[in-house]
Amino acid sequence: MAKTKSKFVCQKCGYETVKWLGRCPDCGSYNTLTEEVVAAPSKVRGIGIQSSVKPQMLKDIKPVNEDRATTGMGELDRVLGGGLVEGSLTLIGGDPGIGKSTLLLQICSELGKQGKKILYVSGEESPHQIKLRADRLNINSENIKLLSETNIAVVDSAVLNEDPDFVIIDSIQTMYSEEAASAPGSVTQVRETTAKLMHISKGRGISVMIVGHVTKDGNIAGPRVLEHMVDTVLYFEGDKTASYRILRAVKNRFGSTNEIGVFEMGNEGLKEILNPSAYMLSDRPVDVPGTAVTCSMEGTRPLLIEVQSLVSYTTFNMPRRMATGTDFNRVVIIIAVLEKRAGLQLSSYDTYINLTGGIRVLEPAIDAAVAVAIASSYRNVPVASDMLVFGEIGLTGELRAVTMAEKRVQEACKMGFKTCIVPKANYKEASRVEGINVICAGSVDELLEKAL
Repeated sequence: MAKTKSKFVCQKCGYETVKWLGRCPDCGSYNTLTEEVVAAPSKVRGIGIQSSVKPQMLKDIKPVNEDRATTGMGELDRVLGGGLVEGSLTLIGGDPGIGKSTLLLQICSELGKQGKKILYVSGEESPHQIKLRADRLNINSENIKLLSETNIAVVDSAVLNEDPDFVIIDSIQTMYSEEAASAPGSVTQVRETTAKLMHISKGRGISVMIVGHVTKDGNIAGPRVLEHMVDTVLYFEGDKTASYRILRAVKNRFGSTNEIGVFEMGNEGLKEILNPSAYMLSDRPVDVPGTAVTCSMEGTRPLLIEVQSLVSYTTFNMPRRMATGTDFNRVVIIIAVLEKRAGLQLSSYDTYINLTGGIRVLEPAIDAAVAVAIASSYRNVPVASDMLVFGEIGLTGELRAVTMAEKRVQEACKMGFKTCIVPKANYKEASRVEGINVICAGSVDELLEKAL
């Protein structure tokens, strides 16, 4: 009788070793290596196998237009690149209670109205629980079928019998395959079940959407190979205590990864926000020191954001710095530039930065607004309510150019702003916009002089 072999696999990163270790050498996590039985290798040798598939010349391959199905939600279609592609495998992740299941049920409702057949597979909720949520969202389509199952073989059989156009798996961490000798949610099970779903999607031309749990770090739980196997990876972001939600694509084989969709969570589900700039600035205070408005580009969409700052004197030797919604290290650099190049003595002041609405932006184009907000709070001088600033700040204090300056100024003009301060290198492009006064600045001290 052959001896059973086993290996130890890290449940966080997928690292494999023949012996148990307390700390994973790859990701550094403790107590994440679990023992898994290795399947016996096949006795069929690959040498000499004849295949009917032969290599093709790249120039002879004709492009094929993907058939897309609109989801009925313009914001979601924007993120997907125009709609759901037939035979695509999509992974959506997000914090518990953020609205993933609500979004998927609304997608099912819209696709059901188009005559599409949907199979909703849930390994976490019973059909009665899903029905209660559907009633709350006023969803009652005859084309939606529910299946409460965790065995991937049973799911495969149901897909073969029902022949749906769209399949939802909620969630991948609850699915298991009897061929893998490990617990559901383990690295091996997630890899095996995702591979099976990929064969279902590609082999039968069915669009499959998978729900994935996230860790406390915000990453999708399970091995990174899960994200590599799927066609599209979507993250549902936002504060559960706030009403808005942001859907962001971090991988998309059929479109751009820079687009975002903005939704508002209400009693009847998720509602699209067609004008995110107006939504983000709806509660903006007027004539208050420490606030400035900037424009960030999310893909092809300009988004106006309010940057708030609080500069407060401290008696401690080490002043406190805090940044919410942007890169902390970037804020520390801007504070150092303001001290060195603009003469602001911030070494005795605590400095707090916040991007309102809970949105997170890492684009360097908001540097100018951060600097203006800090200086406004430090000098206790408000910025004009109809003024917008953007630009990247260098270590020597220069205001550097950013991309799509004209589109940013157009968005500011559309939202009623009268003045816009831009980097000197963007002035020629930005000044083509009519109806708004465009001012250029070449350095930080010049920026603060014109803004305050």
